[in-house]
Amino acid sequence: MQADFVIIGAGSAGSAMAARLSEDGKHSVMVIEHGGSDFGPFIQMPAALSFPMNMSTYDWGYSTEPEANLGNRRLAAPRGKVIGGSSSINGMVFVRGHAEDFNHWADQGASGWSFADVLPYFKRMETSHQGGGIGGEEGWRGTDGPLHVQRGPAVNPLFQAFIDAGEQAGYGVTQDYNGSRQEGFGLMEQTIHKGQRWSTAEAYLKPALKRKNVSLVRGLAQRVVIENHRATGVEVEIHGKIQVVKARREVVIAASSFNSPKLLMLSGIGPGAHLAEHGIEVIADRPGVGANLQDHLEVYIQQECIQPITLYSKLNLISKAIIGAQWLFLRRGLGTSNQFEAAAFVRSAAGVPYPDIQFHFLPGAIRYDGKAAAPMHGFQAHVGPMRSSSRGAVTLRSGDAKDAPVIRFNYMSHEEDWRDFRKAVRIARDVFAQNAFDPYRGMEIQPGSDIQSDEEIDGFIREHAESAYHPCGTCRMGRADDPNAVVDPETRVIGVEGLRVADSSIFPRVTNGNLNGPSIMTGEKAADHILGRTPLAPSNLEPWMNPDWKTTDRLKQN
Repeated sequence: MQADFVIIGAGSAGSAMAARLSEDGKHSVMVIEHGGSDFGPFIQMPAALSFPMNMSTYDWGYSTEPEANLGNRRLAAPRGKVIGGSSSINGMVFVRGHAEDFNHWADQGASGWSFADVLPYFKRMETSHQGGGIGGEEGWRGTDGPLHVQRGPAVNPLFQAFIDAGEQAGYGVTQDYNGSRQEGFGLMEQTIHKGQRWSTAEAYLKPALKRKNVSLVRGLAQRVVIENHRATGVEVEIHGKIQVVKARREVVIAASSFNSPKLLMLSGIGPGAHLAEHGIEVIADRPGVGANLQDHLEVYIQQECIQPITLYSKLNLISKAIIGAQWLFLRRGLGTSNQFEAAAFVRSAAGVPYPDIQFHFLPGAIRYDGKAAAPMHGFQAHVGPMRSSSRGAVTLRSGDAKDAPVIRFNYMSHEEDWRDFRKAVRIARDVFAQNAFDPYRGMEIQPGSDIQSDEEIDGFIREHAESAYHPCGTCRMGRADDPNAVVDPETRVIGVEGLRVADSSIFPRVTNGNLNGPSIMTGEKAADHILGRTPLAPSNLEPWMNPDWKTTDRLKQN
């Protein structure tokens, strides 16, 4: 029960680190994971994505505290409790983020994490099967990494209608939003390979576990053992008994934006007064632990489809059985895709420097969790702002590791959040009103044509906004002399030796789009820091930016 490096969490970043720290055979790695196997169709079949995040076997089952600005609703806050972590229960959407996201990180004290610095790690981690080759963007995409990234077949004509409508509305088209130009409408990318989910368990952890120097321990981490301000191991409950896993070199926490700050606080690292309330000895008074919690919210704009070409016809039991059988025996058919095959990143107004609204398009009218399907053929756009000013916190419910943390996002706590969300709703409606959708468009299902004024749209948002499941920021990376930073730019916990945090919790600010890609990149880059390697050479590629930060008259009107 000891290793050179002990990693808490076998998720997106943790699996990547386990593979990279062990690949030269010089160091032993032990990964602690409370969840179990990812075997079975509920996780492996892409079209079954609504199942795992609603199953206690695979999901921690967290929810927020009542959110005051959303009608005191408690929103679901799923995180993966399984090898592969949230990459095993997410929607398999792959987005790197915008170049300016990472430049902002560097500006906020995360030196060495600018876009030029992180792009080589994005390239190292992926094998892009279509990105880069299309549009001739030589050098922007990886070709031999462990993470397979593909595009869906997009055979449903609604996908092309969505892209064409975006161009007609004046927002432009991108050939590869993970290449030089994120802005525009284009095809969505997926972490799917040969018809099945390609999580970090498949890409990194399972190959690493075949090495003699990597092992997996199933148990619930209780706290990090710290002696003389140095992390020396981890207390783990295994089959009801507490055991100590010793770390000869370092402990690395990669347990999610909820569980990473929780573990730090249980270990005596966090806001001193809060720890004292729960009888925890304060080892390092770091007020930033648990703070800076961020997320993306989204609503569904749903439209009736007057042609019977949507997923509605596939929701009956017979169709589901056929789709399941095709996937199980042939790895073909609708079961091989997450159905999110078109996307967009747009700017909400002239003068906005880079996209601040994201769209996921789906040729069906149904909630992300598979519930509340509209009783008709329809299509929908998931839409929401990317850079909310709202900040929340993760705090302890008690000093017991078995208790869920207290999660408060303080969603929509700034007026600009409401302003930006109204723009997002109106832009989505504008796109659906374009000529490209004329052959398909029926009535508006949601919000409904009677919802028009700012107050009415605000009411719709308040009642229907949901998390896009992109929590981050609770162990913020920054300068070592920043009192609110938790880790330094080499992911070392400030104030404690031999301890690091490397997952989405260290993001200074949420990135544009889905977070699985940046989380894996974080694990890749952190591994080099942990091993003391010289980071990969910065890229000299220049990302596309709107030349004058302006756009069409139609966008100005929105």
